[in-house]
Amino acid sequence: MSGARTVVFCDGAAKGNPGPGGWGVVAVTPDGTVTELGGRAPHTTNNRMELTAAIQALTHMADVAGGIDIYTDSTYVIKGIKEWIRAWRRNGWTTRGGGPVLNRELWQQLDDLVSARPHGSITWHYVRGHGGIPGNERVDAIADNLARDSPVDFYVGSLGGYPVPILDVPADTSTPKRTGPSAAGRAPQRTPLSYLSLLDGQLMRHATWSECEARVKGRSGARFKKAANRQDEIAILRAWGLPPDAV
Repeated sequence: MSGARTVVFCDGAAKGNPGPGGWGVVAVTPDGTVTELGGRAPHTTNNRMELTAAIQALTHMADVAGGIDIYTDSTYVIKGIKEWIRAWRRNGWTTRGGGPVLNRELWQQLDDLVSARPHGSITWHYVRGHGGIPGNERVDAIADNLARDSPVDFYVGSLGGYPVPILDVPADTSTPKRTGPSAAGRAPQRTPLSYLSLLDGQLMRHATWSECEARVKGRSGARFKKAANRQDEIAILRAWGLPPDAV
């Protein structure tokens, strides 16, 4: 793997929020080993499961040297560990309003795990949930199934034998800016042009994620990705070894 960095996807879910919850992790170490992890809680929240997924990922990686790229769809986790936590520590784990920090024990666990690694060795990446990113879709499926108390077949083995194109990640993983009243009156964000799926050599374009998901969910070897415009479509097709006019 390029740069000898570990790639991790993590996600959490709670049915009812609070309610039954689950978390999922997929880690790819530099030696090309893929490990899937997951767990559940009978009564929890989505944020607690998101934090737990990140904690379990870093716990699993404790003895793995080198940098780590962590991909999550939780801005709560990313902003908390990169920005908010400094003020929380300084203020005795109280918020700006003077109240206790929610999920303090989990934040402290995550903080300890991050601090135990060389400074700057962890890079946090935001990925949009249900955006057709294979790694995110897989950990979402693990977390969701466990929250529902459904069985999950965890994969542990070589990257070459893993059916999910886990290293297929978007170029832009910056955390989205918070929207507020100042955004009122602006033009609405454009919806994606399409979702592309490739299954058993057959390429299809879908207008919605639900259509794409219905085709690829649970199908070994399926590839899928969101395209924001025609240029994105062409780039995806080329990455899949297909001509630009394939769809």
